[in-house]
Amino acid sequence: MHAQDNGKGPKEKSIQSERKLRKALRKEAKEKRRQEKAEQKAIKKHHKRIQTKKVRKRMKKSKKKAMRNNDNKKS
Repeated sequence: MHAQDNGKGPKEKSIQSERKLRKALRKEAKEKRRQEKAEQKAIKKHHKRIQTKKVRKRMKKSKKKAMRNNDNKKS
């Protein structure tokens, strides 16, 4: 009896291990992106929270105006 009798030769095993490695790397990258996004969101939330009510209103007004202007741009 040989190890290749079950249909999994050395090449098949290396392909499977490469897949597992790539999958693990993808999972790590996804988690890292999720954490970075959460961190940026927290920074933005903190920045907004420390502003006075007047400033928050002005920021909101400016954002709306900018979005309106950007919507009229050609592609």
